Parts: sequence; C-alpha cells; structure tokens
Amino acid sequence: MAIDRDKLLAWPFAPVEQRYEERDTILYALGLGLGAEPTDPRQLRFVYEKELQALPSMGVILGHPGFWLSDPRTGADWRRLVHGEQSLEILKSLPASGTVIGMTRVLDVIDKGEKGALVFSQRELRDKASGDLLCRLAATTVLRADGGFGGPSGPVPAPHPIPDRPADESCALPTLPQAALIYRLSGDRNPLHVDPALAEKAGFPRPILHGLCTFGVVGHALLRMVCDYEPRRLTSLKGRFTAPVFPGETIVTEIWREDATISFRARVKERDKVVLDHGKATVGE
Repeated sequence: MAIDRDKLLAWPFAPVEQRYEERDTILYALGLGLGAEPTDPRQLRFVYEKELQALPSMGVILGHPGFWLSDPRTGADWRRLVHGEQSLEILKSLPASGTVIGMTRVLDVIDKGEKGALVFSQRELRDKASGDLLCRLAATTVLRADGGFGGPSGPVPAPHPIPDRPADESCALPTLPQAALIYRLSGDRNPLHVDPALAEKAGFPRPILHGLCTFGVVGHALLRMVCDYEPRRLTSLKGRFTAPVFPGETIVTEIWREDATISFRARVKERDKVVLDHGKATVGE
C-alpha cells in the first residue's frame, strides 16, 4: 500500500491536552543527565523542586500526537522510518508545571524515489490557561521504504552550513548506560530503546538512545556553554540526526559562535561519529 500525499496532508490530528507536574520536569532533566554534578547550583535548578525551572528543550515531549504514522491508514511502513530533523522555536518559557495543548499538522510530503519519502510536520504548544503560544516544533520524518508514490520531489530546505574552521569551543557530556531507560519514562516507550532482541532485529548491536534525548543533551551543552544556564536565553534550536547514540557514550558538542547565531555539531567521543549535524541555535541576552 503506497502512501497518499493528500491523505497525509489532511490527516485529522486532534488537539492533545497534557498536564505535567514538577516531577515530570525533573524526570525529563534527569533523563538528559542533569544533576551529574549534584552540587552545582546551576544544574540543581532543573532537578530540585526549590525554584525549579523547565529546560528549554522540554517542549519536544509535550502535547505529542503519538506514533501516528504506525496507523495502517497512512500507508507508511513505520518499521523503516527514522527521525531525520528536529527544530524548536521557543516563544515563551515553559512553566515548571502546567497544562498545555499541542496541535500537529503535516506541512508537506516529498517523494525522494529510491531514497524514500520525507514527511514535514509542525506542532504548536500552547498554555491552556492563557492560550499563549509557548513553542513551535518542526520535525522531518524519513520514510525509507515509501518513496516512489508519485509526489513532488521538492523543494527541500537546505541544511544549515557549519563554518569551515575549527570550533570555537566544545562540551563533552557523558550519557548514563541506563539513560534510555530513564528517558523513556518521559513518554517515548518505543521498545527499540530498551529491548536488546528488538534492537538486534533492527540492525543495532544493542538498544539505542532516543534521538530526542540526544537533541536534549546537545541543548544542555548549549545552555551550559553559551547561555550560562539561563533557559530564557535559548530561543531556538535545530539539527539533523545523522547516526544513533548508544547509552553510555559521551556526546561532544562542537560550537561556533557568530553573534546571536550559534552553529553546532555533535559527535560521540568513543566512535568519533557525527550524530547530530547542521545545527543552528539562536540566543538572546
């Protein structure tokens, strides 16, 4: 069954209302490795209920429509899809607890032939009480087995270029061997991240870390290096996933500063493998 572009563009997403508590905010931060320096007051702000703050990247786990491409009506082979790109635009800081409403829509579906198909989607997250738009998220999903359906082959946004010079600085953050087991408690229960037998069937020697966990760890590195742990200063973040991370590996984020624009790339230290590329972030004062 081939995917139907018009059907995906008109997919009937229902608003997703989600209540989250301080415990959820702390659990998300712990899943990214915050608190690894438990006497650092800058990290404690995200894992201790006293003056608790939400991490800027936490919007990625809220108001999500779930694994909608696994619905047989989409025509997609969900077993072959991968998360290609993720972006996050922060318009207002998330409170440490609250109720949000997420609204998702498909922006475009691109046919790349033998390379598969690209589904571009967007999610807006609003505070239920005020109606304020908190953040806007965009994701690119690669359907590796679903190209050739007769759709348009473009246009596709060009990736953000990384400067052709050595990085200005870098930040190495180790992940715990049990990082995926903690992070999945924030909502993504895909067994690929916990079940060794299933991971092996998918072609991996062991379970892999969630892509959005890698995204969050890189967000932590940027928060640390260019925002002095002030979450309001990080206003946008985007990058392209290029390889999986295995729990327990060290993610090294390379950073290039260009005024308010930050370019970045992340690799795992143990394998010298780039796992997140073409990164761009914006920071405020």
